[in-house]
Amino acid sequence: MELQKKLEILAAAAKYDVSCSSSGSNRKNSKGGLGNSNPFGICHSCSDDGRCISLLKILFTNYCVYDCAYCVNRLSNDIPRAIFTPHEVAALTINFYRRNYIEGLFLSSSIIKNPNYTMEQLYETVRILRKEYNFNGYIHLKAIPGADLSLIEASGKLVDRMSLNIELPSTQGLKLLAPQKKRENILKPMEFVNSKIAEAKDNRKFFKSASNFVPAGQSTQLIVGATPDHDLKILRLSEGLYKNYGLKRVYYSAYVPVSTNPNLPAISKPPLLREHRLYQADWLLRFYGFKSSELLDEENPNFDTSLDPKCCWALRNMHLFPVEINKADYEMLLRIPGVGVRSVKKIMAARKVKQLDFDDLKKLGIVLKRARFFITCKGKYFNKIGLNKTHIRQALVDKSHISRDNWEQISLFSGIGEIPTLEDKFMSLAGEI
Repeated sequence: MELQKKLEILAAAAKYDVSCSSSGSNRKNSKGGLGNSNPFGICHSCSDDGRCISLLKILFTNYCVYDCAYCVNRLSNDIPRAIFTPHEVAALTINFYRRNYIEGLFLSSSIIKNPNYTMEQLYETVRILRKEYNFNGYIHLKAIPGADLSLIEASGKLVDRMSLNIELPSTQGLKLLAPQKKRENILKPMEFVNSKIAEAKDNRKFFKSASNFVPAGQSTQLIVGATPDHDLKILRLSEGLYKNYGLKRVYYSAYVPVSTNPNLPAISKPPLLREHRLYQADWLLRFYGFKSSELLDEENPNFDTSLDPKCCWALRNMHLFPVEINKADYEMLLRIPGVGVRSVKKIMAARKVKQLDFDDLKKLGIVLKRARFFITCKGKYFNKIGLNKTHIRQALVDKSHISRDNWEQISLFSGIGEIPTLEDKFMSLAGEI
C-alpha cells in the first residue's frame, strides 16, 4: 500500500482520540538537532500567547485484536486497514516538520498481535525520531494498557506527554462493551507513570543531568454516553484520577454512534452538550476549588442542560449570595458565576487601590452578564429582580440560548437545549466560568 493511502486511513482513524494535548514540556534543541518543544505545547489549538499550533496526529495501525462495541476500529468492523512501520512514521514526521506543516507528533495505535508487540513498535518509532533523526520536537505517545512496564518506562524517557485512555467510566461498562479490556491493566501503568514522573522530579533536584520522564505529564480520555453511567460517576472518577494519579488532564469525548450493537444507546447524534458540561465541571475541580459532591449528588446525578455547573451550584446555594466584591476573599470570588480566574486576579489587584463599583468592573473587562445577579458593589445590588431564585434562573436560561453562531427561533419542539452555545464552547476551552 502506498504511504499516502496509509496516511489517509490512519489520520482519519485517529480523530476519535481526543486526549492529544501538550503544554508543560520544555525540551530544548541540541547541537545538530532538529526542532524544539516549548512550554506552550504542540496541538491543534491556541497557545497562551495566541499562536495556532499543530501536530501530526495519526494511528500507527487500525488493525485491532479487540472487538470493543463502541470503537470504529474494532476487529469485526469492515473498514479499510493499514499499518505503518516505525521508519515510515519517523520519516513522515520529519518531512512534515521540515515543510512547516507541524510542530510535533501525537502517536496512538490500535492493538496489533498483542499489547507488548504494539508498544514495541511505538517505542521503536520514537527511538528513531530521537536518536537517529535527533528530533527534539514535541511527542505525545499513547501508552498501551497491558504492555510490559519496562517498555512504557523506556518510551517515557523519550516522549513529552503520555496518555493511557480509560475510555469507559466503570468496570461494568468495560465488561459490557469491551470485555477483552481490564481496568487494572489501565490503572497499573497509570500509577507506574505517575511514580516515575515523581521520581524524575526528585532526581532533578539533586542531579542537573538527571533525565526527564514524561515532563508534560499524562492524560486520559473518557467516552461520554456509550454507557448508562451518570455525570456524578464520571466526575468522581476524574476527581480521583487528578488526586491519586497526578493526571494533567482528563478529556471527555461524546460517544459517536459509529456502529450498531444492542448494548449501545440508540442515539443519532453525539451528546455534545453533556460533554461541554463535563469540561466546565472539570475546570471547576482543577482551578476553582470545587468538589464533585458540591456540583452533583445522588438526587441530581446529571448536569442541567440549560445552565453551566457553576450557575447551578450558585442557585442551590443562594444563602451565600450576594457577594460583596470589595470584601470577599479569593476563594469566594472564584465561586461567583461568570467570574473566572483571570477576572478574580484583576479584582484583587484593583481593590487594593480603590473601592470598586459596577463601572470599575466593566473597565476591568469583567463580563457581568451572569455575575450581576450574585454580587454587590459598595453594598449596592445591580438588578431589580432581587435575590429571587426562580427569577434569576429564568433570566440566566433566557440569556444562555443566545449565540452569534446559533440563531434559532424558540419553539416548544426546537430541542435548543441540546446544542452547545458559543458561550458554552468558550467556557469549555478557556475555563473562564
